Amino acid sequence: MTKSLVPLLERGGIVYDVEGTTPAQAIRDLIGRITLPDHLDGAALLKAVLEREDLQPTQAGHGIALPHPRNPLVTREDEQFIAIGLTKYPVNWHALDGEPVRAVILIVSSSARSHLHTLSKLHFFCAQPDFLALLFNKARKEDVERYVAEAEKAWEQ
Repeated sequence: MTKSLVPLLERGGIVYDVEGTTPAQAIRDLIGRITLPDHLDGAALLKAVLEREDLQPTQAGHGIALPHPRNPLVTREDEQFIAIGLTKYPVNWHALDGEPVRAVILIVSSSARSHLHTLSKLHFFCAQPDFLALLFNKARKEDVERYVAEAEKAWEQ
């Protein structure tokens, strides 16, 4: 299981100015603008993520949504990724805290265990004002990766 979020972010990347006024539109634009593993079909990923979203919206509060498919669509750890989509305009995701979403973090994992590990770490980061500031100020991918790497290194000590 991948312990660090950095390789996941390196594979998924950050997409700036994600278009859409609804969660479905924002997710569609994000998926359409990222590089997927060779055998992962974008239409299948979109369908799976939207089906999961229909069950329960994935807003996490603080202006963040964490969409993901209900079941793994990749089988190898080196295919899993997180892709951060920074929205052009705030999206009403019907969050319990009333905050519109400005950062969509798509999670694609190879197993339920790996997904829960990634989700747990992301929930921690999404509660950190410094991390949120990086996202909402549309920081460079390298700066976000550096912040995550430094935080994870500090946890190990």
